[in-house]
Amino acid sequence: MTNSIKQLKWPDYLILAIVIVFFGYIWITIEGTLNYKWRWHLIPNYIVGWHTGREEYFANLLLQGLGATFRISIYASILALILGTLLGVARCSSNLTIRMLARTYLEFLRNIPPVVVVFIFFFFLSQQLIDALNLERWARGIARQENNEIWVFFFGEMRRFPSLISGVIVLALFESAFVGEIIRAGIQSIPKGQREAARSIGMNGLQELRYIVLPQALKKVVPPLANQFITLIKDSAIISLISVQELTFKTVELVASSRMIFEAWITTAAFYFIVCFSLSRVFARLERNSQNN
Repeated sequence: MTNSIKQLKWPDYLILAIVIVFFGYIWITIEGTLNYKWRWHLIPNYIVGWHTGREEYFANLLLQGLGATFRISIYASILALILGTLLGVARCSSNLTIRMLARTYLEFLRNIPPVVVVFIFFFFLSQQLIDALNLERWARGIARQENNEIWVFFFGEMRRFPSLISGVIVLALFESAFVGEIIRAGIQSIPKGQREAARSIGMNGLQELRYIVLPQALKKVVPPLANQFITLIKDSAIISLISVQELTFKTVELVASSRMIFEAWITTAAFYFIVCFSLSRVFARLERNSQNN
């Protein structure tokens, strides 16, 4: 940190001063022109609340939404990695039909706005799957049980389990296309000589993929996959449009009930920034350590 500060030159200080003046102007405009009354002292209560009856702290709206965002991001990233790996392998298949189907899926997602994709996946796939499996009835049964702490820890409020699963499926299907392209690039970076050597010792196509290609490809694509996971966390905000109660959805609820527009959204932006920036630093350090080793 000290070395970074020493490396700053006068243009850097000038840019920093311009940024400070800009945000100062925005602040003065909000207070003066809009006659907005800041109520920052109320925000902590919407993060961690105090229950007077039970005399204990509880996770309030924003913390509930942040927890749901974590759950959705983790589960969706696992599912997206599985689907993306299959998609990446399909993009490198020798079968033309499989390659074209995988490419069609990718091009479909790349050329349609994300909002439209989310609604298509939700109404035509996610919601239909939940109805077919009767997950709402099952989740209500779990919610009525007394010893359901493990379920609550992993999935939150069980009455909202179908909503969480919808978000996970929609987000995973959307992100799997980008993961698939990353996996495809990793597979195609493996020298052909290694594949020929695998076949020369009697390996079939599946064994070659499992023991030779995929282990090396996955190791090469760890950095871009880590960045994609950070992108997935930010993209999770879009599933608030289908009433998945993650951080953005909870912020909308807070704004509607309290009218603390700027405080709520600035706090939410800070949550996203802290999580994503922290993960980017962690992944960058892990990447440097792996390169040194």
